[in-house]
Amino acid sequence: MKNILITGAASGIGKATAIFFKRKGWQVGLLDKDAQALEALSIQLSGAWFKALDVTDYEAVQDAVSDFALLNKGRLNALFNCAGVLHMGCFEKLSPQQHQQTFAINIEGLSNVIYAAFPFLRDTPRARVINMSSAAAVYGTPHLASYSASKFAVRGLTEALNLEWRAYDIWVCDLMPAFVKTPSTNKELIAPVMQRLGVDLIAEDVALAAWHAVSDYKVHHPIGLPFKALMLLNNVVPSKIRRRMMDLLSRE
Repeated sequence: MKNILITGAASGIGKATAIFFKRKGWQVGLLDKDAQALEALSIQLSGAWFKALDVTDYEAVQDAVSDFALLNKGRLNALFNCAGVLHMGCFEKLSPQQHQQTFAINIEGLSNVIYAAFPFLRDTPRARVINMSSAAAVYGTPHLASYSASKFAVRGLTEALNLEWRAYDIWVCDLMPAFVKTPSTNKELIAPVMQRLGVDLIAEDVALAAWHAVSDYKVHHPIGLPFKALMLLNNVVPSKIRRRMMDLLSRE
């Protein structure tokens, strides 16, 4: 039986992905800071393995990843880095702590899990790492500045490790959805670009993309027809025009 370890598994995209892979016959491991929600999901998934932790705590991450892999004879078929945080608002109106949390979870936490998982991915033929990036990783997005910057970092790390880790038969890729209906986007303040483009994707759409990503050999997986079209335009439209488009979409 193949296995997948999912961070941010207690709700939203992580939860939907865990349910999807369990239905496909995979063993799922659940990581999240919400112990109560994890336990409830574990029961729903017939006793799936879970561990409550903060992904910014490397020692806790290392112990958890090792425990899950050892249940599978040291193998880890897939890792889905889904844990993340999204704070919306003008840069100067968000607190330094909110910016720091965005970078700590979205970048440091993701890096911690990848690093801890490497020995087990290396020992598993055709292993996969799937990182949660975003449409906001294509062009810096106003009112999502720190989040956008964190997803640029995820995109860059994904591209670098995709090349580095080919030597170990590990394929590293990312998912790049447009805006998804999750607890992170269910807020009173919605960024103008989100209002204009719409929050049309649901968590299950991203879970399906994660399923395809365990077998496709693509580095980036754009999700949602409007964003796929924008990605195609990104290859042919001059940067000055792309900047103008983002300006118009983001005006208050």
